[in-house]
Amino acid sequence: MADSVAALVLAAGSGTRLRPLTSLRPKALCPVGNVALVDLALERLVPVVGSGAGSVAVNARHHLDQMEAHLDGRVHLSLEVGPHQLGTAGAVAHLRPWLDGRPVVVVNADAWHRIDLRRVLTGWDGARVRVLFAAGPNERFGPRSRIVASVLPVQEVAALPAEPSGLWEVCWRPRLEDGTLDAVPVAGLLIDCGTPADYLAANLAASGGASVVGPGAVVEGELVRSVVWPEGVVRRGEVLVDSIRVGESLTVRAG
Repeated sequence: MADSVAALVLAAGSGTRLRPLTSLRPKALCPVGNVALVDLALERLVPVVGSGAGSVAVNARHHLDQMEAHLDGRVHLSLEVGPHQLGTAGAVAHLRPWLDGRPVVVVNADAWHRIDLRRVLTGWDGARVRVLFAAGPNERFGPRSRIVASVLPVQEVAALPAEPSGLWEVCWRPRLEDGTLDAVPVAGLLIDCGTPADYLAANLAASGGASVVGPGAVVEGELVRSVVWPEGVVRRGEVLVDSIRVGESLTVRAG
């Protein structure tokens, strides 16, 4: 069944809570462990749907020039250029012509984890909406669940409204209420990189707790649980603690 399934990486969010980092680049291009979040999402999808513009789409709205240059034809880039952001459900509906009758696996670009996405299709019957979510013992699926991935069957994709809307409101909650949702809890760390603190936590999780220094960065000072973006500079005598350094002087404190 996997060879007939497409995938969508949701990457059109404005990243308001992650500013000023997202004033410089879209959240999907912020690096975790020196790899852009969107590239990590694409890597996780390869065992599920393969790769290439025929199999994987990424939606984008902010810093479109950066997204286009970075993705460079590797995916189908779905541009959101209207006055309103489409939301998670609207983004899928917008892709119906590209999906061409295929079910779709949906993931968030800003969710850092190492959970095997193939589990979203394991045992899937092809007819029910399924949501894979990171959960602790006895944790039930709800509006604040940490979403790993969802798969929408063809009939669900066809029914989504072609207007700004969210998957929780128009898809997951109605199916949860009528008992037709497959909500599958999985163990594992998942971090939503929506704030500087969570973004830093994801980097430290990726590195095993060590500070992360990007390519071309110059670090003459001391780093304690910090991230230095590519080409960043930490001068002699500086001590960065629980911080993200961009360029020579922008310091975003996460602690």
